[in-house]
Amino acid sequence: MNTERPVKISIRNVFKIFGDRPERALDLLKAGKTKAEIHAATGCSIGVDDASFDIRAGEIFIIMGLSGSGKSTMLRLLNRLIEPTSGEIEIDGSKVTTMSRDALIALRRRDISMVFQSFALLPNRNVIDNAAFGLEVAGVGEADRKRRARDALKAVGLEGYDNSRTDELSGGMKQRVGLARALAAEPSILLMDEAFSALDPLIRTEMQDELVRLQADRSRTIVFVSHDLDEAMRIGDRICIMQNGKVVQVGTPDEIVLQPANDYVRSFFRNVDVSQVFRAGDIARKTQVTLIERQGVSTAAALERMEHFDRDVAIIIGRDKRYHGMVSRTSLIETARAGGSDPYRRAFLSDIEPIPASESLSNVLGRVASSPWPVPVVDDDHRYVGSISKSTLLETLDRTS
Repeated sequence: MNTERPVKISIRNVFKIFGDRPERALDLLKAGKTKAEIHAATGCSIGVDDASFDIRAGEIFIIMGLSGSGKSTMLRLLNRLIEPTSGEIEIDGSKVTTMSRDALIALRRRDISMVFQSFALLPNRNVIDNAAFGLEVAGVGEADRKRRARDALKAVGLEGYDNSRTDELSGGMKQRVGLARALAAEPSILLMDEAFSALDPLIRTEMQDELVRLQADRSRTIVFVSHDLDEAMRIGDRICIMQNGKVVQVGTPDEIVLQPANDYVRSFFRNVDVSQVFRAGDIARKTQVTLIERQGVSTAAALERMEHFDRDVAIIIGRDKRYHGMVSRTSLIETARAGGSDPYRRAFLSDIEPIPASESLSNVLGRVASSPWPVPVVDDDHRYVGSISKSTLLETLDRTS
């Protein structure tokens, strides 16, 4: 996740209170009264309680929590399908909360599309007309909207289904039509409210993969409400956890797994398979001795350094920090006895291959477990990132159990 991406959506001190006396309820809330006390005094319910966070351009941002946590309310506040009681929401620096009705409609048509859990397809229209429906409402001419709808259907894998009836489609295909309808508007922001939760598990996974593929082809800012932990971990760049209307933590999946803000968050992630969450680079540690390969290198000095740090192996790197190989005390001693030049290279352990930092941890479990030495990890430029030992691996797997 690139933390340098600009902020696309900014939420600051946003409250949403449902009921006839929201101002009175807001005063009580700010005075520290509980939701139950506020409801008893005013009949109002707290939907969102002082939410503040940023959503970056081009990320898949997941909002999740238990039923009644406020996640769907939060999503609808972003484009004012629900009016906030208090606070500010900005999109690309423009204040959504103070926009005129006409400006808000223009923003929705130009920049924001929504995909809901229900497919919401019109049974009396064929596939392409369903995909083009939002553009038709927006007043786009027939030729242009059909072209854009056809492009969107192709993007979601429904090329050639233009004239099919919706009742001829499977559940997954219907949801693809719903997604195509949202994409046809060419939005910069896609709001998705439990969009895949009505699908069978296999189709659901397929649609998650489809969404990630579409994001790779053309980056959009996607805000995705989900109650499904596996879904959030599979597709989310960052996750926002809500509880009783409050935002309790925002972070990357690994940040939340390793540093949960409270017991509520911890309970969400207690049984997470961290091997599916982390990459090799996330857990690699620079605890091994590193030696720089250069002219005039001394085997004796290398052995002394390994002895000093009580290490049986050392990582050999270049001046540019690129990984060259791994040596052991035994291989260095044998090389020194044999004499000759390039003592490090002749001492390299031949059965050690570095792991890319981007490799899923689940794919390296076997290699680390079967290796007699810590396994080195390198970045895309082959620079040394660190090593993964058996103890590091076990510690990581045990931290969320």
